[in-house]
Amino acid sequence: MTSLVIAEHDNTSIKGATLNTVTAALACGGDVHVLVAGANAGAAAAQAAQIAGVSKVIHADGAQFAHGLAENVAAQVLAIAGAYSHILFPATAGGKNVAPRVAAKLDVAQISDITKVEAADTFERPIYAGNAMAIVQSADATKVITVRTTGFDPAAATGGSAAVETVAGAADSGKSSFLGSEIAKNDRPDLTAAKIIVSGGRALGSAEKFNEVMTPLADKLGAAIGASRAAVDAGYAANDLQVGQTGKIVAPQLYIAAGISGAIQHLAGMKDSKVIVAINKDPEAPIFSVADYGLEADLFVAVPELVKAI
Repeated sequence: MTSLVIAEHDNTSIKGATLNTVTAALACGGDVHVLVAGANAGAAAAQAAQIAGVSKVIHADGAQFAHGLAENVAAQVLAIAGAYSHILFPATAGGKNVAPRVAAKLDVAQISDITKVEAADTFERPIYAGNAMAIVQSADATKVITVRTTGFDPAAATGGSAAVETVAGAADSGKSSFLGSEIAKNDRPDLTAAKIIVSGGRALGSAEKFNEVMTPLADKLGAAIGASRAAVDAGYAANDLQVGQTGKIVAPQLYIAAGISGAIQHLAGMKDSKVIVAINKDPEAPIFSVADYGLEADLFVAVPELVKAI
């Protein structure tokens, strides 16, 4: 029994989500291999070989993998899928783009967003916005899985000494092409990797107030900034800051929620945070039910005072 982890990388280095996915693969039992499909991605493959617990890295190099186009990556996975009992992807935008294609071509059910491995064929996954946990069992010969990275500790990035095997890359599918990208530069930590996140909700009232209140707190703590869906929908914050079931799933060491009532879809995205601090003037706000520390106060008074105290 051997598992294959599809690495998420930028052709130079391995992204953190891959480490969590390796931990899930190790829990499935047997050897763990990692596929690095990229363009001039030798450095990323070498880094993958150092991940603790990985026994082999498969490096497929080609211009067709430069931008991680789902059709081409899926073709590469399918080219080697026959040797594996489990194929695991991080449940990121990239992983969720490729995994269904692989599952469909293999004619197996996809097991999505697992948070725990009960046995080699049995997994735990959240349903109903995280309000219930389902235990699912698969009889498929090949199990195609996406891994909720917040459910697993990251594997050690160093200490391993896996062999790197170079294979011929699957041909360009010709079904899609990369035209360009507009990447917003941000000096703050990425939401999904940040150790501290401060999030604001609709109660902030405007984009100007959102920045005026939340930015100084984030600056003092060296934190990433998040937002509730209501704040994003109202135009107070950018889409890529949304935390929740329809945004980003996060589990930082510290999560501070200011003016967020705690709708189910928001709680589903952050309730696994190690320490949750809620600031809200409504004593009945659902956010207090998951908070480790709750402050019933006006955020426009409490947050500036907190900034001064830090």
